[in-house]
Amino acid sequence: MSRIAITGATGLIGGALASSLEADGHTVHPITRSPDAAGPDGIVWDVEGGSIDAARLEGVDAVVHLAGEPIGDARWSTSTKQRIHRSRELGTTLLATTIAGLDRPPEVLVSGSAVGYYGDRGDEILTEDAGPGDDFVARFCQAWEAAADPAREAGIRVVHPRTGVVIASDGPLLEKLELPFKLGVGGKVGSGQQYVPWISLEDLVRALRFLIDHDLEGPVNLAGPVQVTNEEMSRTLGRVLRRPTVFRIPVFAIRLLYGEMGVSLAAVSQRVVAEKLAQAGFEFRHRTVEEALRVALDRPAAA
Repeated sequence: MSRIAITGATGLIGGALASSLEADGHTVHPITRSPDAAGPDGIVWDVEGGSIDAARLEGVDAVVHLAGEPIGDARWSTSTKQRIHRSRELGTTLLATTIAGLDRPPEVLVSGSAVGYYGDRGDEILTEDAGPGDDFVARFCQAWEAAADPAREAGIRVVHPRTGVVIASDGPLLEKLELPFKLGVGGKVGSGQQYVPWISLEDLVRALRFLIDHDLEGPVNLAGPVQVTNEEMSRTLGRVLRRPTVFRIPVFAIRLLYGEMGVSLAAVSQRVVAEKLAQAGFEFRHRTVEEALRVALDRPAAA
């Protein structure tokens, strides 16, 4: 059995990953800011202070780095943007530099990223070979990935899961959309033609474990195998909830309510293809967005 250290182990994705690993007998070492919450297997770090208990990382088999300031919780002020960027760059640099200097470093660092790396790209098909965008999210994703270079240069296999929108019962997408759709006022955003890269939480956890166990490196897109537009996703959610989707939400309304953050998360288009996963033989359990939504919302398909 393996020993795996995880940052963000109490979050939506990290918590699900930790539970999956522990259920199979692996030892999970949560990397946490709180000494009181660390427990016997925990590893304490202080990103702003630049410190981490390096001795407790000696001999772990893998490190999965998922921690970072949430990007969708509030409007993006200048200070909020700085916190988002800084939390990812500083945390990744601290972790990568530390494991690079260990006597017994991990075999792999799975260091998070996001499909936001690609920016707003219309209907262009985006494999891992596609270049970066030039908006705020794209720029901090580039810095986020580059911050892992010390581990790469030390010969550690480094993988960057560029994750799409996670479909989960308590995930941010459904937390924002479920109520208005249930009230019958849900619908597409703008033209609805923007592509939304999605992945179920179960498949995301399975994919992260696949990245730990298989010889992949560099960026790997984590998005479901069938690409859908915002309009298609909205219609599907309405069908699953048995609610109409006749309303259209103007982009200017999103901007008024949520500013740049809302537009960036709801109106950009990224037609992401998980090419590396497919080539490596990974098989999605939830192949359509309807399957993922029905599982997340506990709405079985009609017999």
